Amino acid sequence: MTGRSAAVLLPPSLRVWLGPVAALAAFVVALVGVLYAGHSEPGRVDRWIVSPTADSVRSPWRQVALATDFLGEPAGAAMLVAAVVTGCLLLRRPRAAVLVVAGAGLTVGTTTLLKSLVGRTIHGDDNLSYPSGHTAFATAVALVMALLAAGRLGLGRAAGLSLVLAAALVVGAAMGWAQVALGAHYPTDALGGWCTALAVVPATAWLVDRTADRMTDRMTDRPPGQTAGQTNGQMAGETADRVVDPAADDRRRSSGAVPGE
Repeated sequence: MTGRSAAVLLPPSLRVWLGPVAALAAFVVALVGVLYAGHSEPGRVDRWIVSPTADSVRSPWRQVALATDFLGEPAGAAMLVAAVVTGCLLLRRPRAAVLVVAGAGLTVGTTTLLKSLVGRTIHGDDNLSYPSGHTAFATAVALVMALLAAGRLGLGRAAGLSLVLAAALVVGAAMGWAQVALGAHYPTDALGGWCTALAVVPATAWLVDRTADRMTDRMTDRPPGQTAGQTNGQMAGETADRVVDPAADDRRRSSGAVPGE
């Protein structure tokens, strides 16, 4: 296995399956968004699961929900991203470090945009709820870590896909539960956030791989001694300037113009 193939984030074996998963997730996000656009109350599915209130859970589970929720707040999210990026760099996986920042950032940005478009609210018109940004962020980080682990362990298609989806399901469910338990989101908001991460992160991983591969190919095709930003023509000109004319050198030697002789 070459260094390039070992560092890839989304190998072809996973890309074949995560592509359709991402497309299906994007469809679910759009479908649920259309169904609940402009709503300010829980839907039938939400009521069937739980009716969101400010005290859906009591101690000690409320403290667990608050601690989980903190990881999606700006301070907690920043610390989590910094820790994961540091781990990726220590493992010499710069692509994964880039994906943590880009994947999580694009996922949260997508949820923010969708909230404005869908216009679903909870506990007042100022509280846009669909999709859940906390759930999307946590799921995005879990997906990146699972992709990194699958690559490090050299897992095959079935094992790798199982690990990625299981990590997304467990972490997404945990953060989604915390959001519903604290009354911050409807259950379908959590579903939308989970699916948003499933749609955005694989696409972002593919873009990171493609960009990194192009940069690697450019470095590989560069002639020996050529520096970054130096064209082949510039290098050829500088090389020609350094070629010594034998006849001119003989004339300098005979006239004593060559130092040290």
